[in-house]
Amino acid sequence: MSDIKKGDIQHDVREKNMTVGGNAAFHNFINDFAHIEDPLERRRLALQKIDEADFGWYHVRAIMVAGVGFLTDSYDIFSINLGIAMMAYVFWEGDIPSSSNTLLKVSTSVGTVIGQLGFGMMADIIGRKKIYGVELIIMIAATILQCTAGHAPGVNFVAVLTFYRIIMGIGIGGDYPLSSIITSEFSTTKWRGAIMGAVFANQAFGQIAAGIVALILVAGYKHDLIDAKDGKSCGVKCQKACDQMWRVLIGLGAVPGAVALYFRLTIPESPRYTLDISNDLNKGTADISKFVSGEHGNADLDQMARLERAPTAVEAVDIQAPKASFKDFCRHFGQWKYGKILLGTAGSWFCLDVAFYGLGLNTAVILQAIGYAGSENIYTKLYNTAVGNLILICAGSLPGYWVSVFTMDTIGRKPIQLFGFFILTVLFCVIGFAYHRLSDHGLLGIYVVCQFFQNFGPNTTTFVVPGECFPTRYRSSAHGISAAAGKVGAIIAQTALGTLIDHNCARDGKKKNCWLPHVMEIFALFMLVGLFLSFLIPETKRMTLEEVTEKYHDEIDPSAYRGAVAGSNTTSADSTELEQV
Repeated sequence: MSDIKKGDIQHDVREKNMTVGGNAAFHNFINDFAHIEDPLERRRLALQKIDEADFGWYHVRAIMVAGVGFLTDSYDIFSINLGIAMMAYVFWEGDIPSSSNTLLKVSTSVGTVIGQLGFGMMADIIGRKKIYGVELIIMIAATILQCTAGHAPGVNFVAVLTFYRIIMGIGIGGDYPLSSIITSEFSTTKWRGAIMGAVFANQAFGQIAAGIVALILVAGYKHDLIDAKDGKSCGVKCQKACDQMWRVLIGLGAVPGAVALYFRLTIPESPRYTLDISNDLNKGTADISKFVSGEHGNADLDQMARLERAPTAVEAVDIQAPKASFKDFCRHFGQWKYGKILLGTAGSWFCLDVAFYGLGLNTAVILQAIGYAGSENIYTKLYNTAVGNLILICAGSLPGYWVSVFTMDTIGRKPIQLFGFFILTVLFCVIGFAYHRLSDHGLLGIYVVCQFFQNFGPNTTTFVVPGECFPTRYRSSAHGISAAAGKVGAIIAQTALGTLIDHNCARDGKKKNCWLPHVMEIFALFMLVGLFLSFLIPETKRMTLEEVTEKYHDEIDPSAYRGAVAGSNTTSADSTELEQV
């Protein structure tokens, strides 16, 4: 056969296997891998393309789709703090009982623990795609239902609202492991930390959005609020305004989730779950291609069919990781060299959240220091609360998040976490032991620095590291356990330690906050423990997820060793040619 005819035949075969879509905007990986017969080689090349891809639009899209969940999470959590100040004038004449206040704030964290554990395990059992979006549906439904809650002779308003917030917390909890691991498994190795950090940094935007919405609502209802000096003088118009404000404030939290819901329900299955857990090499390769090309959903059957080839000797090689099960989970993490990693991620997250949520105990004092604690009337009080919180977020939290994003892949996760815990230990000791010697402005400065180093530190890294440092079959479950440990710390801070700030105040002749310095000292101890636990976590900077699994869990990536297996029918020349396409 002449060279011309051979070329025509090869061209016809390639044209037959080509799928629609070029490489001008988004690379079509189905066309790259369709002619590779060896499934392990297809796996290796597919993951290599993900790991080595340049930062592109599909990474930005992943950040937005996953990040909107954290924007919604923080909006919902932060808005209740502002909403409680509004609803207090409707149901309690401006003075909400401390028990009801604590219950409404802690209820979300209780639901979050349930969601983190439940969704974390389900994502490893039935897959990421099948439940990604379900947690958002729960959040949206529970948010809307909160806006319909009201008081009646046979219905306790606090009980109903608490129930809805627990349900909402379950959805919020599910978002932690799912968004983390899905982002991790789709990210390029070089910028994986920055991409995951950017997803988590949307929390700051959620807090800012809640503050801005509250500010707009208070300004809009100014004429109904300004004549009421306190809760007792808040008449019908004032109460109606406050009632409408908190319902609108909380209800708008459903909007960003509703916008992102379609994209979450139509993403492809995580490629690593398909390749490592489902053991469907053809489907995993096709799903990667569809995701990166900008399309949504799983690969079509005809796309998968293009990847079907005759079995090779390589497929018979058994280099698979153990099958996931409760028994294998206990066996694996029961060994210290593996279990210490889970202890490090869960323990450090627990310690961090005790102080992260406990730092809010100082907010009232800080607002007074910056001149936003005045309350000539209800309008002024609500306005100052919204503006003051916005200032604190923009001063400390927002910069901290994004400094973490820009340095995560250069400095590394572990150094950032260790240094953050160290600085926080020192700062909490200063607040605790020198509390009465600090001026209001001095306390303000330390507060802002604490907020900065919590986010440019363990608050971001405790989210990122568990999404990278565990095997694929337990990545979601282990992340869920780590995140749940953190929320248990938050519950302790908001309940047990939160009530300690008024310990013995009556005996000392003070109204409140007399034990606050000692609580800060307790937080310093938690930061010190978190520092030591952080030595147990691995450094995952610039390592592929397969390299992390092999180095820290002794599990081999079969496609990395395909060249050593006899019977392979794909030559290195074929591979080189493919990588140059």
